[in-house]
Amino acid sequence: MEVGFLGLGIMGKAMSINLLKNGFKVTVWNRTLSKCEELVEHGASIGETPAAVIKKCKYTIAMLSDPAAALSVVFDKGGVLEEICSGKGYIDMSTVDADTSTQIREAISKKGGYFLEAPVFGSKKPAEDGQLVILTAGEKALYEEAAPAFDVMGKKSFYLGEVGNGAKMKLVVNMIMGSMMNAFSEGLVLAGRSGLNQQTLLDVLDLGAIANQMFKLKGLTMIQGSYPPAFPLKHQQKDMRLALALGDENAVSMPVAAAANEVFKKARSLGYGDNDFSAVHEVVSLKDGSGGA
Repeated sequence: MEVGFLGLGIMGKAMSINLLKNGFKVTVWNRTLSKCEELVEHGASIGETPAAVIKKCKYTIAMLSDPAAALSVVFDKGGVLEEICSGKGYIDMSTVDADTSTQIREAISKKGGYFLEAPVFGSKKPAEDGQLVILTAGEKALYEEAAPAFDVMGKKSFYLGEVGNGAKMKLVVNMIMGSMMNAFSEGLVLAGRSGLNQQTLLDVLDLGAIANQMFKLKGLTMIQGSYPPAFPLKHQQKDMRLALALGDENAVSMPVAAAANEVFKKARSLGYGDNDFSAVHEVVSLKDGSGGA
């Protein structure tokens, strides 16, 4: 099975390498073409533009940073629309809002192509291990045809119906995750300032009903003040913003998420955008109290 892959950031790089390791022929493109070189070492080919990748491959996957990037790859000169046609499928695995997915789907459909949105739940390590959760919506036939690729990149894929549902599900999940990370950061800081051992707090949490992989994976590095980017904070804040907009559309009051978003925004203003999203802990730790939700 030959596939194209657009976008080689933290996630896209890991996902495309998994495809190559599992026997897929992969043609890659990235806005900064130098990022393609490591993939060539794993056996990938390079497309000079998104259009060139679409022309070569029956199926093309995109994993891009935000709605603006997702739209640019499709609509700009040298973009997807120049070569998408009947019989070709486009799978956008970026985290965007439902309106962006719908706009892309309509444009792809007018050219005769078929479209699937497929944002993922999971960060760098699950991407490297092929353990992502894939949230798809759109053309059911494309979902079924892409199943071999999804099986390599993820541990479970869901088909959620019409385009927009995948984007909405991903935003709800990431809104919960961001709110939890803020509460977790506050708990770590409160424990430390109260004279409690923070590692003991982690041990207690791990034995109770709110034990989860995020606390287990992030807790120790947060205590150490280390935030290597598995999921960059700037992307988490983008997802909080999009989730709050979804809440506005549906008249859902979200005061906890809104407060968490403000802390992520503060972290970005302090230069933590490219760190892991757990670096929000640094803002909560500010002794002047200016970072709290």
